[in-house]
Amino acid sequence: MEIEFTGRIWTWRGPAPWYFATVPARHSRALQEIVGFVTYGWGMVPVDVRIGRTEWYTALWPKDGRYIVPLKARVREAEGLEEGDKVKVCLTVR
Repeated sequence: MEIEFTGRIWTWRGPAPWYFATVPARHSRALQEIVGFVTYGWGMVPVDVRIGRTEWYTALWPKDGRYIVPLKARVREAEGLEEGDKVKVCLTVR
């Protein structure tokens, strides 16, 4: 399954800040239909991600009935991204 969307970067300000982009509701519903086949626990969905020229492997996290994409520091630095920026995210479910 491949998903492409544009989302805004937001921050969870815990002891160490985490940056995310939220998968839109319609794509999250499609993911929920296959999660039982692909999750490795806690509802995490393994994906390959591409933003700009940067690609990496991670897992989508379930949150409030949707999924969120964690954006590593090296990705944000490579693409010059900050909180509030709009990004085009390409996901391939593994």
